[in-house]
Formats: sequence, structure tokens, C-alpha cells
Amino acid sequence: MRLLVISDIHANLEALEACLDAAPEYDRVYNLGDIVGYGANPNETTKRSRELGSIFVRGNHDKACSGLTNLDDFNPIAGLAALWTRQMLEPDHLAFLRELPQGPLEPMENVQLVHGSPRDEDEYLLMASDAYAQMAHAAVPLVFFGHTHVQRCFLLEADGPGKSLIPAYKSAKGKQTIKLELKANTKYMVNPGSIGQPRDNDPRAGFLLYDTDQKSITFHRVPYDIERAQKKIIEAGLPERLAIRLAEGR
Repeated sequence: MRLLVISDIHANLEALEACLDAAPEYDRVYNLGDIVGYGANPNETTKRSRELGSIFVRGNHDKACSGLTNLDDFNPIAGLAALWTRQMLEPDHLAFLRELPQGPLEPMENVQLVHGSPRDEDEYLLMASDAYAQMAHAAVPLVFFGHTHVQRCFLLEADGPGKSLIPAYKSAKGKQTIKLELKANTKYMVNPGSIGQPRDNDPRAGFLLYDTDQKSITFHRVPYDIERAQKKIIEAGLPERLAIRLAEGR
């Protein structure tokens, strides 16, 4: 089975469509949350995500923008965007986001889906030591997580030290892929990167394909029409910083 794993679209329709156009053939979609927030197309990205179907876990922006949580933990810019999104969402999409399930989910044997981390759906899993600690007690060998907007893989071998792998692309231009062969007796926590707002100094949208038959993960980076996405943000009256950061990749 070939599984398309996406995360953190953040209402960026241009990035989402570019990723779907570039994605190889797949059987199902695993969506790790934060469909909305920050960007100017919350209804369109929610609609497109629902059309793709398959498995969803909720993100912190999905919760905030649908009114499930307050904005106490959001910075002022994120809070303004969440309030704007809440006002713009159509009732049907608002209800869909409100009903998204909390991770962890286990849609198939040996695979777990979360937004932040297995122990806390809102945790930013950035430190390798935190990942290794959770992997040591993980019930499954493969966990897909989002939230950090950083494309990355943590792995822990049964009889070896933990490793942190960041895809080493030749440049930050054009479509590129990096393939990772999964090893036996090894636990993995893998972030597909963010489609709508990458934060690893590479402005290209990110996602991955997990091939269960080949036991491999292929990271993808895809350019998209950043200027169009920026223009929409500005015209919507959202904070200018949300547009600027798209080109910076951070």
C-alpha cells in the first residue's frame, strides 16, 4: 500500500494543489492536522482535504479555528489569523474541523498518527532526546507526526544509539525527493514537513509517501506559487508577516 502523508496545510491552497499535482500514485491519505490557520483559503483547503478523505487527526489550529479551544497559547499574529478563520469558515467545514479525532490514531498495524506527539497532541517535538524517550516506550515501530513544520526523521535502533535525519536536498529549488529505506528492529518518528508553511529555511511545500510493500519513505519538496498565496493573505487583511514568512521558509 502507498500512503500519502500530509500535514500543516494551513489554508494554503496553492501549496496543497502543487503537492497533489506532484504526488506519485497513492492508495490512501493520512492527514496529520492543521488544515486551516494562517492562510487565506480555509474553506477551499478544508473542502479539498475532505475530498481526499482517508484518515485525519486534529491539529491545534483546527481546534482553535473551530472554537474548541481558546487562543491563550497563540501568539498575537496566530490568534488574529485564527479569529479571522473562525469567522470565514462555512458552517459545514466548521463542524467537520470541530469533529476531527484526537491523536494518537492507529489506522493500520504498526503505524501511529499524531499531530504533536504520542503523549501530547500539542507538543512540539523538536529535541531529539524527547523523541528518543518516547520511541523507547512506543507501542508501534512507526509514528508520523506534524506540528513543527520541519521535515525530519528520528530513529532508534534496538541495540544502537538514536539518530536524527534531515533530508539533504541538493538545493531549495525545483521538485526533489529523498528516499529512506526502513530497517527491521528500528523505531521511527517521521515528520512529512509542512505543506502550507515550512519552517526549515526551505520555502517549498513538503510531504511524504510511505510504501508499505517496499518498506520505504520518500520525502518530497515541491515549489508552488508563493506570490499568489502571499497576495491572497494581504488582500484578506491578515497580518503581513504571514505572507512574508512563506518566502523565507521559516
